Amino acid sequence: MSAPLKIAYSPCPNDTFVFDAWAHGRIPGAPALDVTFADIDITNGMAERGEFDVLKVSYAVLPWVLDEYALLPCGGALGRGCGPLVLTREADGPADAAELAGKTVAVPSERSTAYLLFRLWAAAEVPGGVGEVVVLPFHEIMPAVRDGKVDAGLVIHEARFTYGNYGLRKLADMGEHWEGTTGLPIPLGAIIAKRSLGAERLRELAETARTSVRMAWDDPAASRPYVLAHAQEMDQAVADQHIGLYVNEFTAGLGEEGYAAVRGLLTRAAAEGLVPPLGPDALAFV
Repeated sequence: MSAPLKIAYSPCPNDTFVFDAWAHGRIPGAPALDVTFADIDITNGMAERGEFDVLKVSYAVLPWVLDEYALLPCGGALGRGCGPLVLTREADGPADAAELAGKTVAVPSERSTAYLLFRLWAAAEVPGGVGEVVVLPFHEIMPAVRDGKVDAGLVIHEARFTYGNYGLRKLADMGEHWEGTTGLPIPLGAIIAKRSLGAERLRELAETARTSVRMAWDDPAASRPYVLAHAQEMDQAVADQHIGLYVNEFTAGLGEEGYAAVRGLLTRAAAEGLVPPLGPDALAFV
């Protein structure tokens, strides 16, 4: 038997939901997995160093890694109404985009889709631009905003549902800006696999990921122990909201609209000098 594939994805409910059947050997004939849990900023770095066979990464990191990795057409996260939020303190934080000019903003990664969406929004909405950008693990961002260590925070994941608990308010929704200006869904997280695995194995991985998604939909209760064991927000209702928002038809298959969203994001970001330009066939699957 071949060695298990080394895979890394986040402990967030959408990832554990998607990969539960595969990770626990419930898909006949599927390659075994050696799973590492890591936040998106860590997995982005892993991809840039070529450390794992399969990774869940931000779409924003693709321009740096597509020579070595192929984008799988399923298993990732795109959607509508699920964009990152810019949060400030309810009591005394900046109340609109103009007041964010020159302020300090915490972000989960400078090579994340959230960051690209934020920079595109700020270029259009914040006169003169924001001030210092500080990278923090995403679970530290809301406490940092609450405690006045930063003026605002860019949040992802289940923070969409819990920021009120920290005395914070939504200053802007990056997804609303993206969807309003492009009409496209929001590309968030991608599944990539090493090209050196070969075309046949890559197709097998894509089909296995798609099967794992469908099995999770068919029997949501089967994944619940795995989801709740790793969720940083342990409330089951929040975990279910998270899954409902981030696991959708684009997780089963990007399709034309999904690929258009990815190309649109990276093309706009390249035009702003935020990422290197993509080659014409960089997103093509085997």
